[in-house]
Amino acid sequence: MENGTNKWGFEDAENGPDTTTTITIKGLISLLMANIDEGNNKRLISLGMGDPSVYTCFHTSHVATESVVDAVESNKYNGYAPTSGLPQARKAIAEYLSRDLPYKLSLDDVFITSGCTQAIDVALSILARPGANILIPNPGFPIYQLSASFRGLEVRFYDLLPEKGWEADLDAIKALADQNTVALVIINPNNPCGSVYSYQHLKKTAETARKLSIPVIADEVYGHLAFGGNPFVPMGVFGSIVPVLTLGSLSKRWIVPGWRLGWFVITDPSCLFITPKIVERLKKYFDILGGPATFIQAAVPRIMEQTDGTFFKKTINLLKQASDICLEKIQEIPCITCPHKPEGSMAVMVKLNLSLLEDINDDIDFCFKLAKEESVIILPGVAVGLKNWLRITFAADPSFLEEGLERIKSFYHRHSNIQHSN
Repeated sequence: MENGTNKWGFEDAENGPDTTTTITIKGLISLLMANIDEGNNKRLISLGMGDPSVYTCFHTSHVATESVVDAVESNKYNGYAPTSGLPQARKAIAEYLSRDLPYKLSLDDVFITSGCTQAIDVALSILARPGANILIPNPGFPIYQLSASFRGLEVRFYDLLPEKGWEADLDAIKALADQNTVALVIINPNNPCGSVYSYQHLKKTAETARKLSIPVIADEVYGHLAFGGNPFVPMGVFGSIVPVLTLGSLSKRWIVPGWRLGWFVITDPSCLFITPKIVERLKKYFDILGGPATFIQAAVPRIMEQTDGTFFKKTINLLKQASDICLEKIQEIPCITCPHKPEGSMAVMVKLNLSLLEDINDDIDFCFKLAKEESVIILPGVAVGLKNWLRITFAADPSFLEEGLERIKSFYHRHSNIQHSN
């Protein structure tokens, strides 16, 4: 240090991308957890995170567990995997995704990532360039905004329309896009809204992206977790219309978020996006990433080939039952309303009516006081882009879910500005 001048370069780091305004779900959940009053002797009920593995009714398949154990005990997978992933795992993922597509993917289309979060970062890193922008849904998943800020990408939010089942506002997308737009993000089944898009809406979205000459980033981490009127349709079905970068993982469908096994997949049969230069850039980028544990990757082929359909059916039935309980209980709480019944994923958005509450300032205040008074964790809507809304995760043991929502009802009565008779 000379004459007070910073010689270490830290000043430049401090003047880097501003990430302080981005709220992450995990960060906010940690703050809410810290606000729990341990003296109230109520068991903690968390309806804030999409991790049902903590509940006894949600367990992964026996095949998944046995496959990992066998891979470990074989002593064949203790070394480094190729940076793009084990070939047999990439091939298995390509075959798994191809079941629902009108064409076949190859292992060269698949890159293995540490969960879907790393796949998001890969997609944005590959597309980023000076002056570029990306179209992201609102409400949405805040990791996109955080990753974009680190990559120097401008974020432009387009609305999801609750009155239309949280469909994307395609007119807004057309108005927001320009010559510097590098991608359109679609999350389906949707987190945080619980919607599942129809074939027709996805096709219109693909056609819109084609007219704008931008690829679609299809976040399908909740792929196949659909239990309403619309079946799950992968965006890759429309890969001949527009290039699709599919992001997914084992986390939700197999209920193993801690295994961190995800994928980044290019669905581009018309070769509109993929070029030798893009492929080389991807390979080099993966050279600096750390993928999932080699033995987890080695277990993937057997997991995808041998998991019984009854396991998936059980998970869907549990989620359907939980969503029905959630909706029924929400209707008993006057200060929150659900504009659209959840049809997929593990969460639902509800609107908070502050006019019925006398000492609650906003959604954040609601959630922090709820945590303190009732030991119940739900996510304020501002975390996913909608102020004075709430996200409730219903992927929980039914008894926990019912009790948690009953406590929210008690919280409402305690803070209501309407006098209730005894």
